[in-house]
Amino acid sequence: MPNYRYRALNPHGEIFDGQMEAASEAELVARLQDQGHLPMETQLADGGAIGASNWRSLLRQRPLQGAALLQFTQQLATLLGAGQPLDRALSILLGLPEDERSRRAITDIRDVVRGGAPLSTALERQHGLFSRLYVNMVRAGEAGGSLHETLQRLADYLERSRALQGKVINALVYPAILLVVVGGALLFLLGYVVPQFAQMYESLDVALPWFTNAVLQLGLFVRDWWVLLLVVPAVLALFFERKARQPAFRLALDGWLLQRRGIGRLLGELETARLARTLGTLLRNGVPLLGALGIARNVLGNRALAADVEAAADEVKNGAGLSLALSRGKRFPRLACR
Repeated sequence: MPNYRYRALNPHGEIFDGQMEAASEAELVARLQDQGHLPMETQLADGGAIGASNWRSLLRQRPLQGAALLQFTQQLATLLGAGQPLDRALSILLGLPEDERSRRAITDIRDVVRGGAPLSTALERQHGLFSRLYVNMVRAGEAGGSLHETLQRLADYLERSRALQGKVINALVYPAILLVVVGGALLFLLGYVVPQFAQMYESLDVALPWFTNAVLQLGLFVRDWWVLLLVVPAVLALFFERKARQPAFRLALDGWLLQRRGIGRLLGELETARLARTLGTLLRNGVPLLGALGIARNVLGNRALAADVEAAADEVKNGAGLSLALSRGKRFPRLACR
């Protein structure tokens, strides 16, 4: 009988690791659920292959997002709500998506489910295609016997998230276009028009005010070094992109952004809305508070706020209230903490 490693959430909201012998991964999940635990990750203890889809574990896939994920969730919830068995519902979904990537993923999920594994395990085996939030929501729905309702709530959550993301993008499109147009026009004036005035003033041999002279010199600089003006920003952007991968730098940068007027308040409100929406969805589906905080922390894009949530989870574990624990970080809005 194979030996499996697992990570699970106990009824007190604490995450723990362990090992157990089971005939299959589905039996392992069933045993843990019978003990009152919520399985989060499972794999063979010897690192062997679990199935054909395990070959992709070496290459973590790009998460399924946007319309494709929303469509899959809504259609699966509708089919299950209509009384279709899970295997049959997945087979029906195979003919609906237009892109090959989604069809291949649904095929793998259906094959794993036919092998006796729960849907959450089949989703987890896609190795990054579905987020941790998504997998754990489905697992909680399976444990509570309300998979159909859970998928409906997930669809609502994804739809609201897309709507919020769309509003943010629409709000930033105009300033971005304006910045590009104004910047391009300014470079054209400085690099092409101003140097012609410089030649004219030079032929007149007259003394110019210091400001006019500074503008002329700036125009000559742009004309002679325009390549440098394109390369330097690109190099700086690449440098900051690499630095942003370092946890310490990203944490400091996100904390600095939260302290800036305007953008800091906007980022804080967006991340707070994301946290509240995620926590509400998880708690409604029976995920314990500590486990929900651990999952919601990974949903936040701002590392400083994520660190505050992690610290709040530690305080809640020691008996503190969630509102008090979040307010001690002094980064979340006061209204949200109440």
